Amino acid sequence: MNAIVKAREIQFSEVLPHELQKNWAPIYNQMGMIDRQAVAAEVTNFLEAVRKSQSQTDFMPDFLAKSTFQQAGSATSGLTYYDLELGAKFLYPVLTPLRNEIPRVSGKGGIQAAWRAVTGVNTSGLRIGVSAGNRGGVQAVSTQDYLATYRGIGLETNVDFEAEYAGRGFDDIRAIAAKTGLEATMIGEEILILGGLGSYGLGTTPTPSLAAATTGGSLATATYSVICVALSLDGFINGSVAGGVQASITRTNADGSTDTFGGGAAQKSTNATVAVTGPNGSVSATVTAVQGACGYAWFWGAAGSEVLGAITSINSVSITAAATGTQTAASMPSADWSKNALVFDGLIYQALASGSNAYVALQPTGTAGVGTPLTADGAGGVVEIDAALQDRWDRFRLSPDTIWVNSQEASSLSKKILQGNSNAAQRFVFQSERDNIGGGIMVRTYLNKFSMGGAKTLDIRIHPNLPPGTILMTSRSLPYPVSGVNNIIQMRYRQDYYQIEWPLRTRKYESGVYADEVLQHYFPPSMCVISNIANG
Repeated sequence: MNAIVKAREIQFSEVLPHELQKNWAPIYNQMGMIDRQAVAAEVTNFLEAVRKSQSQTDFMPDFLAKSTFQQAGSATSGLTYYDLELGAKFLYPVLTPLRNEIPRVSGKGGIQAAWRAVTGVNTSGLRIGVSAGNRGGVQAVSTQDYLATYRGIGLETNVDFEAEYAGRGFDDIRAIAAKTGLEATMIGEEILILGGLGSYGLGTTPTPSLAAATTGGSLATATYSVICVALSLDGFINGSVAGGVQASITRTNADGSTDTFGGGAAQKSTNATVAVTGPNGSVSATVTAVQGACGYAWFWGAAGSEVLGAITSINSVSITAAATGTQTAASMPSADWSKNALVFDGLIYQALASGSNAYVALQPTGTAGVGTPLTADGAGGVVEIDAALQDRWDRFRLSPDTIWVNSQEASSLSKKILQGNSNAAQRFVFQSERDNIGGGIMVRTYLNKFSMGGAKTLDIRIHPNLPPGTILMTSRSLPYPVSGVNNIIQMRYRQDYYQIEWPLRTRKYESGVYADEVLQHYFPPSMCVISNIANG
């Protein structure tokens, strides 16, 4: 019997929790003999415990039910496979239409590209009839000298040793640095081709004209002061109410040197003040439009404490509430920092330069904060576009072939063209598939009625960097067959794109992507610029 009890004790000890094992001590009496009643009682208790355990959902006791390994709660913890696809994904746009299409030609050294042109013959308008035996009159010929100074462009990147170690087996970090450096340089070059401003500035912004109203806003009763700053393309692209606008920029370069240049802001205006009666007051502010300005930054508040509150693409603003920016007008220098002497002039500013003979038009100021949009002519055309095209034909017998617009003007042009009256000759094509017709119309070309040999079609193209309110028209070629100009626009370089890896000076691989070039436009009169266009 003792052997049987001991065997059961060993068997039970393997499967029973400690709480049941400790109850076996009382089965022995004082003589060391088995107390049969005690055994029977303990067996009964044991069987009851087993039945109770079987009736539970989790049969196993707690100390046996715990998992040795569980799925981790994080993708980067535990014994969990990290499902990472090899190779970084490049999710940023590299949109450089002008850079892609403009021919690139090699220069021959020197510090500038220079050329001369005959721009007119018989400019005095001598009659060509001659009398018998006599010679005709002597014509006057106009000529002009052009030059474009070479400028260096480029950006630097670096990869420290640890970054390269960590990237092994995943991606070539140094190759990525070279790729992103080249693409960033191309994106920056596109902006320069469009609107680099290196040779002249915008000057001083005119003093605003103000008009107060007792309705239309939430201005409290007070005297408000307003200051305006005209912005170049560079200043408009890189400015924001939250981040401010840039005037003088001092940049620390990779080699420790520094460069100081303009960030695209003209000299700020003199402040103007107006008394407002609240609590629903508002202020309408306008300035005389600045030729070359792609935007305007507006500061307002108490005199001496004006804060940036709006950036507009037209020369007016409607002030309805306190300014929300943090940049103060007092922080803007009293000087014109719209020019960046480190870059070449782009297409917009070559067209706007004095003596370019390009077509330049500014939309009227109109209602403050609203401006003047493009005008439909009621016959499927746009008044402002037709005026530019007619001027180019009347003066130079040529037509642009591309209209570059912002997405705002692309939409506006479509709306204006579709506003033709019932007598307008318009043809619309609807494409359908399985009885489904897609909605939405976008005008992609514009018909120029003023050209020799019949109408000519201009492409309407959206440019990623052209600001709202500005239209640029360009030509790829001249209609003069013996002009001697193969490329009316070209990038002339002393050195095209190149990458240089600098000698090691720290535990970093340092490299830069550079080019040395200039934008040449042989005939600026082939361009048109219309600006200060309101949305609508």
